Amino acid sequence: MGLLTPAGPRLAVVIAVRGNRVELRIGHEGKVQSLPLRDLVPLARHGADSPSAALPQRIDDSPWGISAANLAASRPRPREFGAAWLLLADGAPPGGTDLAGLVDLVGDGSDPAQRAACWLWLHGEQTLFRWRQQLLEARPAGELRSLRHQRQLQRLQEQRRSRWRETLRARLPIQVEALDPAARADLQHLRRWAGGDSDTPLPAELQKLLHGLHCPLEPGALRHLLADLGQWERHQLPALEATTWQLGFSADLLLEAERLVAAATEPRPCDGLRHDRTAQWVVTIDDADTQDIDDGLGLEWLADGSPRLWIHIADPGRLVEPGTPLDQEARRRASSLYLARGNLPMFPPQLAHGPMSLRSGTRCAAWSLWVDLDAEGAVIADGLERTWIRPAYRLAYADAEELIELAPPQERELLTIHTLLERRQRWRLRGGALQLEDPEGRIRCQASTEGGDLQAVVEVVEPSAARRMVAEAMVLAGALVAQRGQREWLALPYRSQPSADLPSAAELEALPPGPVRNAAIKRCLGRGLVGTTAAPHFSLGLPAYVQATSPIRRYADLLVQRQLEALLQGDAPLPEPEVALVLEALEGPLRQGLQISRDDQRHWLQVWFEQQEPQALPALFLRWLRADQQLGLVWMEALCQSLPCHCPPRSEPGRHLLVRVVEVDSLRDTLRLEASA
Repeated sequence: MGLLTPAGPRLAVVIAVRGNRVELRIGHEGKVQSLPLRDLVPLARHGADSPSAALPQRIDDSPWGISAANLAASRPRPREFGAAWLLLADGAPPGGTDLAGLVDLVGDGSDPAQRAACWLWLHGEQTLFRWRQQLLEARPAGELRSLRHQRQLQRLQEQRRSRWRETLRARLPIQVEALDPAARADLQHLRRWAGGDSDTPLPAELQKLLHGLHCPLEPGALRHLLADLGQWERHQLPALEATTWQLGFSADLLLEAERLVAAATEPRPCDGLRHDRTAQWVVTIDDADTQDIDDGLGLEWLADGSPRLWIHIADPGRLVEPGTPLDQEARRRASSLYLARGNLPMFPPQLAHGPMSLRSGTRCAAWSLWVDLDAEGAVIADGLERTWIRPAYRLAYADAEELIELAPPQERELLTIHTLLERRQRWRLRGGALQLEDPEGRIRCQASTEGGDLQAVVEVVEPSAARRMVAEAMVLAGALVAQRGQREWLALPYRSQPSADLPSAAELEALPPGPVRNAAIKRCLGRGLVGTTAAPHFSLGLPAYVQATSPIRRYADLLVQRQLEALLQGDAPLPEPEVALVLEALEGPLRQGLQISRDDQRHWLQVWFEQQEPQALPALFLRWLRADQQLGLVWMEALCQSLPCHCPPRSEPGRHLLVRVVEVDSLRDTLRLEASA
């Protein structure tokens, strides 16, 4: 008997007939199965010599004797099938030819093995005949040529798929140019999914291929595969893909930036309103690697001998006018990004690091705030100007810290500025401001000394007098701008924070000072808000506040300057609804940029753990995130960061723990930590 199965045509012997069903032993292995009689095709019948003669139980048994070798030997050669096709194509019987007729043409119709071999051949990949309802018909020559052409294309396609399958299985670097179009299309699908874009389903054939490679259909596994193929940079950020930051500045924007750099010393319409303050002592203080310097501190001695503090802010609006292509691009970005491998600026670097910055020894355009403080740190008087300044020199924070600590007489101006801003900070603290100073760890990457993969390194910023001084000056500038905005009914991007119920003094005193105590306070604070009308800022201790000191890095700060410019020149500033629309437009890219920055730090944190020797790291328990799952927040001393961690039950704030890595995989974006007492 012949029967068709999902695995292909099979041969079987009948061992019993029960009504309309037949019990069979299938194939050389003799597996027993019961099937309807209608599903079977008789190929040869057994005529026993006597009723008591034993029936054959397998196709290998006598009288069939159809072994695998016998079946292969009985199969006619292709030439014989070709000759049969010629005969039947020229003069086939009406209605078609049955199996017996074909076997008679190519061999011995009485040979069961040959009948079985021909039946199997008809159900194989042959193209000479159509086989329907146990009758065959020779295909016309034209159809045969077309069918063979299609079969050849299918074979070539399968060969290509097979090569692609072996390429993926080998997981070695590939040359994309050497791939066929189908493989390149698969690669594009894999890249999209690895980047987290799974909206477009993977083709069924590709899913089948990945299943055969035991590669799960999830981004992390696909990133590992692509990284092995050399098609995914191991530190690539999916959140950064196809964003305006990754695409960079267009050639037209770079040409415009070069034009503005060349024209920076030429007069601009707003220059006639500037006050010349180039004789004033001005210093800029920033991180050593900072290139876009957008604030500086100055000091003026008044006639009565009292000091007047100046806060100078870069004026990028002098070169970039509203609505120009560079302005629109800056608005699309909303801010600069500061990533582990470098910065992605809001303006082209030749502008941001060049004429927009407050460079020492260079005449620079600035917005300048001056303020007189009383003995308690309250503002007595203040003013705002557009100016020319010439910073005397630039200090890194470490240099400024050393000068403040040593207090040399020749640095009288710097020490006076420090004293004024200390006074101002005490004034804010008395008004309810919070001082939450912890060391701040940030992961950066650097090239390995062996020339291999990039290394993750921890850069810790410790609280210092110099950093505290600069931060207080920026807060003071924001408070002065906000007060001016309130007085003039000016719509600005005011930042506020709702009031909070903090732990009692006794509760805080019971906690260790530093990260543990600060974590208890931060837990109570509400999120900062941005709106077009002023409102109190709880943690700063101010009735109103505006970020205004980083216009090279934040578009909202540039918007503040343009509102102030309209005010000083007697023009109409943007009304509140239009400012609200600008802030709404900035919200999306700001949120996207924040997510990119977080993903970047999380990735390099995972890389840092991957590169460490297995060891337990000291930590402090801060608080529970989800106590029912034993998930807590711990302060990692080696990183100066707060991280989620599986913690021992009944852990209390301040408890010393040892943290071990349970699982880390930077390509899968996985990090699991577990702490023990």
